[in-house]
Amino acid sequence: MKHRKHGMNVQVIAAPDGTPLWFSRTTPGRTHDLTSARAHGIVQACLTRQILILVGRAYQGAGATVRTPYYHHSEQPEHYEQFNRDHARLRAPGERAFARYY
Repeated sequence: MKHRKHGMNVQVIAAPDGTPLWFSRTTPGRTHDLTSARAHGIVQACLTRQILILVGRAYQGAGATVRTPYYHHSEQPEHYEQFNRDHARLRAPGERAFARYY
């Protein structure tokens, strides 16, 4: 089924407790998340300030301070799975911030 409405991409920076700190201007929904984050200067700002950010898989290759979960492979080591669980647990408040305020 085709969607008849255009989507949008909004980047959000949230504190570890889930408090939203900043919302970006919208970009077209077809814009990749990493492209949008780079266009808004998020990746460079966090890298310059050495701020660790936890993001989804769409941001792989973003930079040194960006942490993404490991890809799921059929034979993934247990420590990768534990990392992914911890990553999701720490990232959850930020995801909820977006859902609550936008």
